[in-house]
Amino acid sequence: MSKVKSYLQKLFHRDHHSNEHASKPVLHTFGLSVWSAVPELAIQELGLDVDTKIVNVVEGENFAPEFLKLNPKGTLPTLAVDGKTFTSSTDVTHYLVQTASKKVTPGHPELIAKIHDDKYDPNFILLTTRNEEELKTASTGFPITFVQNRQNALEKYSALPEGAKFKDFYTEKLEANGGVLKIYKGEVPSADFFNTSTTHWQTIVGYIQNDLPTILPESGFIGGAEPGEDDFHIGAWLARVAWVSGADKEEEGYKALEKELKGPVPEKVVSYWKAWSARASWKKVYAETLH
Repeated sequence: MSKVKSYLQKLFHRDHHSNEHASKPVLHTFGLSVWSAVPELAIQELGLDVDTKIVNVVEGENFAPEFLKLNPKGTLPTLAVDGKTFTSSTDVTHYLVQTASKKVTPGHPELIAKIHDDKYDPNFILLTTRNEEELKTASTGFPITFVQNRQNALEKYSALPEGAKFKDFYTEKLEANGGVLKIYKGEVPSADFFNTSTTHWQTIVGYIQNDLPTILPESGFIGGAEPGEDDFHIGAWLARVAWVSGADKEEEGYKALEKELKGPVPEKVVSYWKAWSARASWKKVYAETLH
């Protein structure tokens, strides 16, 4: 987390978007978005030529009415191509896989749907606090900055005339995000949030210890010798969990998971991490840090 600020500074000094090729797909993305990493890995593995447009979720730009016109859910990644818009990592990545010249193993819908289930949400673990110590860390670090910025953006955009069309969206987000902000500020009791956070982490740990090894091969990827559609999702999800657990971008970042697992990482998960971290696509997407 301590490297987030420096990473963001580097991120916004890059030229991510070109208007020279209007016919090219445009991926709306952000460098700290876990689900944006899914199509980003796919783009690298498939050798695709895709323009990218940065939407700064840390500043709440994804809540702007102009972006909600493109994606009413206000989420990343979002892909605009040939007059169509794809608004989830599942749909975006599936489109890329289906239309790429290079063919990879198609995904299993049930597997992909499971990793995107709310109970395994890799975004929530960024905000979780299971005890007073974690709450203190969150309330003085990146989590409260992130949540406060989101609240400020929601209040700003919901007050605009063009935001009236998205009133229900803003009302729901203001309440949910504001609830977390109140916990960080100590304005409401935190016990229930501690319990919810603990349960969420237990579910994440259970998936890594019990479920994930059953779908991973002894070596390589779910898609075979090279990553397939399933792997783009699983790899990005695992990178986020490792990052929140304390890993940076080191090839053995999986070791950070030992803290949460309270023991060794399953051998298949270790093998899978090593297979991913050795690839050029992984090194490109996670060049600065895991996220």
